[in-house]
Amino acid sequence: MSHSIDASPTWRQKIEYFIAHDKVQNVLIFLILLNAIILGFETSPDIVQQYGHTLSLVDHGILGIFILEIGLLIAVRGLSYFKDPWCVFDFLVVGVSLVPANLGSSVFRSLRILRMLRFINKVQSIKKVAAGLITAIPGLGAVVGLMLILYYVTAVFATNEFGQSYPDLFGNIGLSFFTLFQIMTLDGWSDSVARPVMQQFPYAWIFFIIFILLATFIVVNLFLAVIEESLISESEDNKLIKALSEHVHTLENKLNQQNLMLSELKDLLKK
Repeated sequence: MSHSIDASPTWRQKIEYFIAHDKVQNVLIFLILLNAIILGFETSPDIVQQYGHTLSLVDHGILGIFILEIGLLIAVRGLSYFKDPWCVFDFLVVGVSLVPANLGSSVFRSLRILRMLRFINKVQSIKKVAAGLITAIPGLGAVVGLMLILYYVTAVFATNEFGQSYPDLFGNIGLSFFTLFQIMTLDGWSDSVARPVMQQFPYAWIFFIIFILLATFIVVNLFLAVIEESLISESEDNKLIKALSEHVHTLENKLNQQNLMLSELKDLLKK
């Protein structure tokens, strides 16, 4: 008994292929950028006064297209749609825009700009960088722990040594943490912090120089090293996945050819 093989794509596959098509994705990227520009225009009272209604209509139209895209993908994939973290990210970003703006807060209206973050999911190069940063979080935890230890030790030391003379800068451990953070950013650390303290404590420059070397140069470079390693690892993983995907695709093509040959052979034997 012969069985015919129907190789025609299902409606789910057709919708999936349509949404994943390069032209459709480029249109969605354009709409994301256009939506971001519109939301920027809406921050200007003069523009809103003249074109507010038009901007609102275009904004709602773009939102409707985003909702349609997500709705179609959920219809195609079902609950498996929510197994993809990036799909969940898109769902939440668009979902925030559906919260009524009359709930007593303008925060939800301002959160519409989060739709711009969908650009990360649509552009593969940016998506790879974002994925690398997310992958680096466990490694960054160790660097953050090292920084906290450094901050705590230096904050306690600074509070004990300089707190009574300069209570505005080192009056308690909280103020010391904030002042040390200002020093780490190198924002006015010399004129606002170091030089005033050195007027009463001439050798305080040793403390500040050592802290800057440790916090600004060593720890920050550790951050960059961990992120760079994560990006390299992510790139290598993507190359491996791409190679495996191409191999699987080749095997699928060979299997389809064999099935077709087997079907033709069955037809010949039947005759």
